[in-house]
Amino acid sequence: MVLSGSCICGKAGYEVSPPFKVFVNCHCSRCRKATGSAYATNAVVEPGAFRWTRGESELRRFDLPEARSFAICFCGHCGSPLPHATRSGREVIIPAGSLDRDPGVGPTRHTFWESRAPWLNSAGDLPISDGTGST
Repeated sequence: MVLSGSCICGKAGYEVSPPFKVFVNCHCSRCRKATGSAYATNAVVEPGAFRWTRGESELRRFDLPEARSFAICFCGHCGSPLPHATRSGREVIIPAGSLDRDPGVGPTRHTFWESRAPWLNSAGDLPISDGTGST
C-alpha cells in the first residue's frame, strides 16, 4: 500500500510505503513547540519507502543547532509540517497529520511523557515510554 501526503496548500506532496518502523506521540518540549500542540504524532520509515511527488523546492528545513538530531521541515508557502530525513539519513520522519488519508494504523505509544504539557492528563489506552522509540 502506498500512502500520499501533502501540505495544506497542496504545493508539496509525497508518497510513503508502510510499514512504519515507529509511530508515536512525542511529548518532548521541542515537538510541542514545533507543532504548537500537546504532542507531535510522527511515523518513521526507511528512506527507500519515501519519495517526493511534487514541490520539493517549496520545502524549508530547520535543524536545531544545539540538538543532536532535532529538525523540522515545512512548506515554504503555507508553513505546513512535512516529512524530513534525519541528519544521519537512516530514517524519514513523517508528520502523521500530513497524510492525505487514514494509514490504517496509529500511534503505538506516547514518548517523553514526563515532558508533556502540564494540562494534558490522560494517555488514553496507549503505553507510555521515555525516549524516542527510534532505532
